[in-house]
Order: sequence, then C-alpha cells, then structure tokens
Amino acid sequence: MKNKYAFLTLIGLIITFLIFINSRPEEDPTPDDFQQAFQKKYSVFSIPLPEQLTFAGEDVPLDHFDVRESLDQELLVNTYWQSQTLLFLKRSNKYFPQIEKLLKDNGIPEDFKYLVLAESDLKNAVSPSGAVGIWQLLTGTARDFGLEVNEEIDERYHFEKSTIAACKYFKAAHDLFGSWTMAAASYNMGRRGLIRQVNRQKENQYYDLLLNEETGRYIYRILAIKLILENPDQYGFHVNQDDMYHVIPTYEVRIDSAITDFADFAKKYSINYKILKYFNPWLRDSYLTNKNKKEYVIKIPKEGYRSHIRNIEYIEIDSTIVTD
Repeated sequence: MKNKYAFLTLIGLIITFLIFINSRPEEDPTPDDFQQAFQKKYSVFSIPLPEQLTFAGEDVPLDHFDVRESLDQELLVNTYWQSQTLLFLKRSNKYFPQIEKLLKDNGIPEDFKYLVLAESDLKNAVSPSGAVGIWQLLTGTARDFGLEVNEEIDERYHFEKSTIAACKYFKAAHDLFGSWTMAAASYNMGRRGLIRQVNRQKENQYYDLLLNEETGRYIYRILAIKLILENPDQYGFHVNQDDMYHVIPTYEVRIDSAITDFADFAKKYSINYKILKYFNPWLRDSYLTNKNKKEYVIKIPKEGYRSHIRNIEYIEIDSTIVTD
C-alpha cells in the first residue's frame, strides 16, 4: 500500500512539473508587451453630444462653441466618475418619485429634480458655508421660506418640507429673472450675486454670462446628470432593478408634547435610536422640549423594514396621534 501511494505521489509531481514548464512564457514580458495588452483591453471613448437639449423647457444653445465645450466637460466628468453616477441612479430610484410629485404640486418643472443631485448627491450634506440638507439651504433662506431651524429641530433635513421650501425659492427666482435656467443658477450663486452680474455685463441669459467657476459649471453639470439618468444604457450604466434603492414603507406618529428621551421613544415602536434618526434626521437632539406644544409628524418604518425589500412603491399611510 505504501509503495502504491509513493508511486501515485511521484506521478502527481511529474504532471505538476510538466504543466509548470509548459505554462511558462519563453521570455518575460517586456514593457512593450504590457503596453500592447493595455491598449487592446482598455479603451476610453469621447461622448457625442445630443443635437437638441432643454432645461425646464428652455432651449440650450448647443450651436455655441462655448456651450458645447462646457457641456462636454461635465458629461465626460459624470460619465467616467462611475461610482458617483451609479449612486445617483440608485438613489434617484428611491427619492425621485416623491420629489417629482412635490415639484408638480408646487408648479416647478420636473427637471429641477436633477438640481438636487448637483447640490448634495441626494444626501443630507453640510457644506463649509453651513448649507444643510439635500437642498443645501442656508439658515436665513430656510427661515425665509417657512422652515423651523433651531438646536432641537432643523427642517432643512426634512425631506418634504425642505423640498417645498426649495420650490418656493425657485418660483420667486423665476418671477425675478423670467427664466427657469437663471432661477437654477441663482440657487447656486444667490439672487443678489446673479443680479449684480446681470447689471454689470448687461446680459440676462445664463449662457451669455461670465460667472464664477462653480456657477459657470452648475447648469452644465445638471444637464449632464439629466442626460445620463434619462438614458443610462447609452452612457454605459447598467443597474438591475434589484440593485436599486427603494422606498421603505412607513407610518406616521403625530406628537404634540415634549419627548424626554428619543431612545426610549424609539423602543416603543420596536426600532432603535439610529433608525428613528434615519427616517427623521430633522430631529437634531436626543430629546424635544416642545414648549409651544407644536404638532410634529414622525415617520416610523413598518414591521420588517430592515429586510431586503425589492420593487416597493411609495405607500400612502394612515397616521395616529401619540403623546409622551
């Protein structure tokens, strides 16, 4: 038996040696070999621009060389920044239906949904200047358009309320400039700053104004995001529906008194503090004094919320009134 195993082991070693010898290249690859392999397997393509394009129903003058070059730059950046743009696609599936409805209800063109991606990547970001939330609202602007902002409550983080506040801004800016494109540009630059440049340059169209780099690229980035998200396959982005992010169904709890401890409050609804704040990021502290007995609506995820949910549609829910 030992001789048999020794013989089989010897045969195995011989076969392994022969495979190793035959699989080795005759010579080590040269830098030219690597270069040829790289060029054969890796390619980067320029991206054709569309023949026509609009933002909020307003024509983009693609016959202007400067407009074409600016759009081309943003289209290349967003196409080849694959990880970021893939996240845009996934998040838009979750949030765009709600944003589209709020824009429509407030008389704002649907294309403004792409602005929120340019502003915050559809995350509750905080900018160096103190702009907050998915719509990146400053404190003064938020309060001007009806949002509550203090140490305990910051409605700039409230998905629906901040979207409605942004809509109010867009409408006021459109009334001022007479253009949705200019209204969008002013959202980045500020109305006073844009008016100053209009008066200085004696031009009132975005594509004819020389603006700071950020605002000068702003509309083109929105347009690039629009082009890619409207036709992702055309730009090389392929995402299965199962891989998209989806709306998590919730129900509403209305409170009109103080909450002494949100960790305890969350446990009443079989969730934890982290999940409570995920669905209600506008609650900025671990408690709520609510001295004025104001009514607030808190979202609570439905049972089974943390399991992998696919192909969920937005669900209208009933609300209950709870006091602590």
